[in-house]
Amino acid sequence: MSFSIAVSGKGGTGKTTMSSLIIRWFVKSGITPVLAVDADPNSNLHMNLGLSYDRTIAGIRENIEEKDVPEGMTKVAYVGLKMEEALIESADIDLLVMGRPEGQGCYCAANHLLKEYLSKLSSRYKYTVMDNEAGMEHLSRRTTDEIDVLLIVAEPTMVSIRSAINVKATAEQIKLKIKKKYLVINKLDESRTESIDKLTGEIEKSGLTLIQKIPADDALIKASEEGKNLLSITDDSPSVKAVNSMMKEVIGK
Repeated sequence: MSFSIAVSGKGGTGKTTMSSLIIRWFVKSGITPVLAVDADPNSNLHMNLGLSYDRTIAGIRENIEEKDVPEGMTKVAYVGLKMEEALIESADIDLLVMGRPEGQGCYCAANHLLKEYLSKLSSRYKYTVMDNEAGMEHLSRRTTDEIDVLLIVAEPTMVSIRSAINVKATAEQIKLKIKKKYLVINKLDESRTESIDKLTGEIEKSGLTLIQKIPADDALIKASEEGKNLLSITDDSPSVKAVNSMMKEVIGK
C-alpha cells in the first residue's frame, strides 16, 4: 500500500518547492520509483523535477464521452487506458499532472472514475507525493481516499500561519481521512526571533504540530534564476538539510 504525502499551502509559500525537495530526498535515498502528482492548476512541479508533459488528467476528463469508448471496453477500462497514457515515466520519478479545473457542466461520474483509478495507480508505488492547490476539497474528489501525512506550508507571517490553520480546519470540516497533519514554516529568517515567538504562540493555540522550520536559501533562488531543476541542489544547501531531517521523521526512518 502506498504511503501518501500531500503538500498544501497558500499561494507563494513554496509548497511546490517543498514537494520537489521531498521528492529529491526519495531519489537521493534510493527509494524509487516515487509517484509525483501535480494537483495544482498552475502546474510547474515538472520544471523543478526536470521533466515535461503533454497530457493532463483534466484534459482526459473533459474529453471522455460515451461514444469514445471502444466497443467491447468498459468506461472504467477506457479511463484507465487514457490515464496510463498521461503518466510520465522516468528512471526514478513518475509524474501525473492533474491540469486546470473542469469547465462548465457536471463531471461527477468522470471524477469518480478518476479517483478510483488514481487509488489503483498509487498502490503500485511505495510512496506518493502530491503538490496541491491551496484548497482541500479537490483532494477528496480527485486523489486517493486516504492521506498518510499532510504538510501545510506557511511563510513566517501571521497571515500565512492563519491561512495554514484554515487549511487544517477545512480538511477536518470535509472529513478527509488524514492520519497526520503537520505545519512547515518556510523561508525563515532565524534572526527575527521576536516575530517567531509570536507565531509559535498562534501555532500552539491552533493544535497544529510544527514539524520543521525551513531556512531561507539562496541556493533555491539561484536555481530558479538559472532555470535548473531542484534535484541538482547540493546536499549542503540549508533547505535541503532541513527537508532531509524532516523526512526522516515523516516516514519514520
